[in-house]
Amino acid sequence: MRAIDFHVHLPTPEWLDVSMKGYIEAAESYFRSKVVRRTIDELAGDYEAIDVMAVLLAWDAETATGRPRVPNEVVAKACREHPKTFVGFGSVDPLKGDFAVVELDRIVSLGLKGVKLHPSLQAFRPDDERFWPLYERCEELGLALLFHTGTSGIGAGQPGGQGIGLDYARPIRLDAVAAAFPSLNVIAAHFGYPWHLELLAMALHKTNIYIDISGWAPKYLPPEVKREVGKRLSGQTLFGSDYPFISLDRWFAEFDELGLSEEARQAVLVGNASRLLGL
Repeated sequence: MRAIDFHVHLPTPEWLDVSMKGYIEAAESYFRSKVVRRTIDELAGDYEAIDVMAVLLAWDAETATGRPRVPNEVVAKACREHPKTFVGFGSVDPLKGDFAVVELDRIVSLGLKGVKLHPSLQAFRPDDERFWPLYERCEELGLALLFHTGTSGIGAGQPGGQGIGLDYARPIRLDAVAAAFPSLNVIAAHFGYPWHLELLAMALHKTNIYIDISGWAPKYLPPEVKREVGKRLSGQTLFGSDYPFISLDRWFAEFDELGLSEEARQAVLVGNASRLLGL
């Protein structure tokens, strides 16, 4: 396999035009790319054609946004129908309390490998100990936790950022989580820009913190991130595209120009993700 894309949103109308209604236009402007709607089968064909496995992400931010979720069952069904191409992460809304914790068992029964959380859109602070039972259950079940960190293309360039607070997604808020749950794999998506130095320090300090470099064309990665991805953090870095917002062809072409060693390159593209997903 060429790579495992650890950050793939569903390009379906159900997510783009319902769950994300009113947000997509700002994201398209931020990423300078038009989002193309695709069916699950078309998405599978796209990834099969380039020999890349995709980690599909469910979505639940109902409490904060009032918008319908993308059910975990939808992602699980896609993975069942395309088992060689898709692996799935479920999602829960932490503000749903005990319901969110109970849903984790359902996520495992569906065969999903982890949980995607978006503190900015879900309007919760990851280091609030009210959410410790959620993390504890993820640790017990062996579910990895993928957090959105840093700025957000959603709401970017809009008055008030469409009401989305960035402070929820500061990487340092994951430090207490990783410290309290050392067997829990904590993945910080988008490397926490503009607080990426915080995240690099945390990952160098705690081996259960991983960095997903999705959402950025490789040539625009900050120099500190480029340096550590190729050296000290090559074993804790994951390739992700943030599809459908980033073109895969562009991403691979620019990644090849970073000059990483072959060992680091393979770890970032395939090896680290394979280990985390138990493939």
